[in-house]
Amino acid sequence: MVGGFEVGAVPFNPDGWGPPESTTATTTLSINAPFAPFSRSEKIGRIADWTRNFPTAAANPSNRPSAGKLGGNSDAPFDFSLDLDAFPLANPDDDSSFRLVDAKPPPRPKFGPKWRFNQNRPQLPQRRDEEVEARRREAEKERARRDRLYNLNRSNQNQPRREAAVFKSSVDIQPEWNMLDQIPFSTFSKLSFSVPEPEDLLMCGALEYYNRSYDRLTPKNEKRLERFKNRNFFKVTTTDDPVIRRLANEDKATVFATDTILATLMCAPRSVYSWDIVIQRVGNKLFFDKRDGSQLDLLSVHETSQEPLPEAKDDINSAYSLSVEAAYINQNFSQQVLVRDGNKVTFDEPNPFANEGDEVASVGYRYRRWKLDDDMYLVARCEVQSVVEVNDQRSFLTLNALNEFDPKYSGVEWRQKLETQRGAVLATELRNNANKLAKWTAQALLASADMMKLGYVSRVHPRDHFNHVILAVVGYKPKDFAAQINLNTSNMWGIMKSIVDLCMKLNEGKYVLVKDPSKPQVRIYEVPADAFENDYVEEPLPEEEQVQPPAEDAEGGEANDATNDVTDKEPETQT
Repeated sequence: MVGGFEVGAVPFNPDGWGPPESTTATTTLSINAPFAPFSRSEKIGRIADWTRNFPTAAANPSNRPSAGKLGGNSDAPFDFSLDLDAFPLANPDDDSSFRLVDAKPPPRPKFGPKWRFNQNRPQLPQRRDEEVEARRREAEKERARRDRLYNLNRSNQNQPRREAAVFKSSVDIQPEWNMLDQIPFSTFSKLSFSVPEPEDLLMCGALEYYNRSYDRLTPKNEKRLERFKNRNFFKVTTTDDPVIRRLANEDKATVFATDTILATLMCAPRSVYSWDIVIQRVGNKLFFDKRDGSQLDLLSVHETSQEPLPEAKDDINSAYSLSVEAAYINQNFSQQVLVRDGNKVTFDEPNPFANEGDEVASVGYRYRRWKLDDDMYLVARCEVQSVVEVNDQRSFLTLNALNEFDPKYSGVEWRQKLETQRGAVLATELRNNANKLAKWTAQALLASADMMKLGYVSRVHPRDHFNHVILAVVGYKPKDFAAQINLNTSNMWGIMKSIVDLCMKLNEGKYVLVKDPSKPQVRIYEVPADAFENDYVEEPLPEEEQVQPPAEDAEGGEANDATNDVTDKEPETQT
């Protein structure tokens, strides 16, 4: 240091703390010591700077007040002459007197998880308001998320959430239709009815043997899905079946249906999409039919999922496009996994819907009869797709395929999970396609199939809906699989019995049972006898097409008749 620093004599107070009341003692403290006033709210920058070199009066031509005016000199230990806060009259534009004590840059705040949650680390004062605002925004987001989850849980109590999609009715409800009754699905849950073992009245068609090599498929040795354009597949309704007509004339039963219609009714509480079934009461007999081109001919995809599908019908991932794709996959899959060496198991009669010389898909029809009451029997046409011999015993199989279209909708990549986590893949499919899997299981139980084979078919590329590969094939026993998916056989027959009893109380005529597109309930309508005979009855023509000259009307009528004839034939032979 340049010079010594003398503190001086400090008066002693023998009576207590602080300076004495009477300062009689002389002090050597300088009475001209500079003093900078400050308040408690202000930040103190520095108390004393021992490293400063003060310019002399000759070297300081500025108009600042010098230290001598304050009673000190250039060697004074305290010098606040350069503090603008102490002397507001100083020239703020004069930067020549600026002195930087510490040249190090101020520490930059590291905003992040460590900074936000480190309670011991002091926060910068200038960032305090921003931190408070950020915490407030995070709290609002968390509160909004909790409210959204709360509302979601409340809406999920009765039916899965599908707000993003608005479903249309499977059939246009006409003004002249008379609604007779509506049945909520909640009444179906407690129904129960036991039926005795069915009896086989007749078996038709021919079955090819199952190729067991497909049981060893894995995603690493996948097989391309082939196309079978030359084989005919039939989707014939109840009243168009010649065998059922013959059995009805022989009074073999009172109620007639197909396994597809029965499975739709038995699994109705699991359905989300709209569907409809035509009911005809003729004398004391009851016929359950489907319309030509009905939704029952297709397979729903992602029906019970929480993620809505695109609404545009021409989108390859829309509900309609995926239904057509799934039906196409199932038909080809059921024929590819067969041996196809010419060996077939034939039954009492050939395929009742095929013409002579046609190449028919491997299918066997079992016409079975169940006893519903003392004087009431039900006959249904059930289907099996293949046969296999185990220990010299013949076992019937049903063949169905689950299809993956885009992993981002399901959240599970089949090619990665099928080999190591097959249970997780099946659980995801049970959540997204609960109704479809329940209907397949119900059809296998109705046909008394010994095994149901489920294939996992995926697109070659998520944007290519024409080319597919088979990743794996898994077999299940229908009864075990029904227990796994919580499908109760007694409840299935309880639902069917209640619907039959309700319809038997109706007068003779035609009725339609429609699943409400937005509510978990079905409605029964009384419709005219000629309903569903022509397309224009279901969907009226626009006004500009109705007002036409007579000649064009006649031509249009002939064209409509021709179109209807083609439409009637299409569902019978779909390739």
